[in-house]
Amino acid sequence: MQNSRLELIRSYMSDNHLSAFIVPSNDTHFGEYIQDHYKCLEWLSGFNGSAGTVVVTIEEAALWTDSRYFVQADKQLSGSGIQLKKMKMPGTESVERWLTDRLPANSKVGIDAGLFSVADYHSLKEQLLPLELTLCDDPFVQIWSDRPAVYSNEIIHYDTKYSGETTSSKHRRVVDAIGYNGNFIYMVSSCDDIAWLCNIRGSDVEFNTLAMSYAAITKDAVILFVGRDAVSGELENILNSQGVEVKDYDQFASFMLAYPKDYVRIASRDKISIRNYSASVKNGASFVSDKLRGGVIANLKTRKNKTEIEGFRKAMLLDSVSWIKLWMYLEESMKGSDNVITEWEVACKIKSFRAMSEHYMGESFCPIVAFGKNGALPHYEPSASESDVIGKEGILLIDTGGQYIFGTTDTTRTFALGEPTREQMRDYTLVLKGMINLSMAKFPKGTRGASLDVLARGPICSAAKIYLHGTGHGIGHYLCVHEGPQSIRMEENPVILETGMVISNEPAVYEAGSYGIRIENTILCTEWTESKYGVFYQFEALNLIPIDKRPIIKELLGKEATDWLNDYHSAVYEKISPLLDEQEKIWLAAMTANID
Repeated sequence: MQNSRLELIRSYMSDNHLSAFIVPSNDTHFGEYIQDHYKCLEWLSGFNGSAGTVVVTIEEAALWTDSRYFVQADKQLSGSGIQLKKMKMPGTESVERWLTDRLPANSKVGIDAGLFSVADYHSLKEQLLPLELTLCDDPFVQIWSDRPAVYSNEIIHYDTKYSGETTSSKHRRVVDAIGYNGNFIYMVSSCDDIAWLCNIRGSDVEFNTLAMSYAAITKDAVILFVGRDAVSGELENILNSQGVEVKDYDQFASFMLAYPKDYVRIASRDKISIRNYSASVKNGASFVSDKLRGGVIANLKTRKNKTEIEGFRKAMLLDSVSWIKLWMYLEESMKGSDNVITEWEVACKIKSFRAMSEHYMGESFCPIVAFGKNGALPHYEPSASESDVIGKEGILLIDTGGQYIFGTTDTTRTFALGEPTREQMRDYTLVLKGMINLSMAKFPKGTRGASLDVLARGPICSAAKIYLHGTGHGIGHYLCVHEGPQSIRMEENPVILETGMVISNEPAVYEAGSYGIRIENTILCTEWTESKYGVFYQFEALNLIPIDKRPIIKELLGKEATDWLNDYHSAVYEKISPLLDEQEKIWLAAMTANID
């Protein structure tokens, strides 16, 4: 099946005189999670990971993806005629190098102009020289016969009792941050930025509370482009009262084309497609790039206000109760030689525990429940049809999160079932030590995430091991579980860490074919102190979920980290026990008892 689909894209290439075509995994809004309509890479290759790039030539095809998906991609690409290229691994060439090594000068390489940002287009164009990068319309309109349509579900107003700020106030802050004195129109493609600005939430993208949308911002108004049927009369009145005008989703490009050319177009070059950029300047208007990494709105959105932070804390309390119920369920299910439980059953169980709360709105991502060798796949997802039995001996990794009306959660815990090996205990302890090291960090204002990454990664490196994914990503407020622009990772990111940022803290060890260990807390950047040297920041752990103590090697963890863990567990018991029944309290007391 996959080979026949490659032939369809090659036929399109031949008709359009293209020597190659590049297919990314994103949609026109550059989100991580996308509607089925935009899953062209999956349709073509069979690979359903959230990040990848397929390149097709007349003779060959290859997929590039990162370490989270190496094993998954290897399995899913089998028999597809598509090679796997493991990013950041020795000997793996870039997409550009792979193409320039294979194609003669002036060969045409096609891309869908709606799926590449202005920044990516210009970078790709330069690196592909002497090849010619060619902008195309979406080829899958022609070759994907039963392609799902784009859809728009009902959009709701996100009340200020949850968001903490009105849309009109946010609009003023955005205009001030843009800082342009003349007439301008600021173009926004990121659905989460628009949801934050307009205080709306939707359900157009799985696990994310997003509405498919564009926006255009002037000094005086916000023009919101969404599916008109998704907006009730009541919601439109609320939006109008906050200075938001509603137009149809499909009108965005024509609106920008017709807008007076004396208004300067402004956008983040990495968040606007080359197609929409071209439409906006086609009538002779000038363009100014938003200089902030991720754009003005993303940088405002990521610093949570007091209401949002309190919402996170409420969500974490509810999620902690669900995790405790899940852990107790696991222990009970492991009793007796005849009891059998699968990864999929556990994934369903955590959802059912969360659903006990009236404030639960859904999962924030597909639950990762990975036993044994599956734990070495960072984004392994069990399903009803493919799910391993959880054995009595081995390592079980669970990474899951929920969407609550007042916040988003994301936590990973790793459990030792039976008797762990000495190597597993060492790896577990080093991962835990790395997570605690970052949790205890004190650092000056102006610090970037890359400067702190080694705190989490260092203990693992001391065993000559490494994980290739980032240590920390931003987390949205009843929005996307992965949010920028900040990060904590090895690669340099110019965005500095600021108070109010909510970030994951998730070091890991993966032993392919054997086990995976990851421990993840959600941390909040807060002000610690001020001295003659300036202002210093620290992190606060937001989630309050016990950490399995059984695999810990106390001597390896060290006194400072042990003291932190004891204090953390004391806080867990103090804040969570009032929400539990008597049996659960007894269980939690044992799980949070001090390590002597």
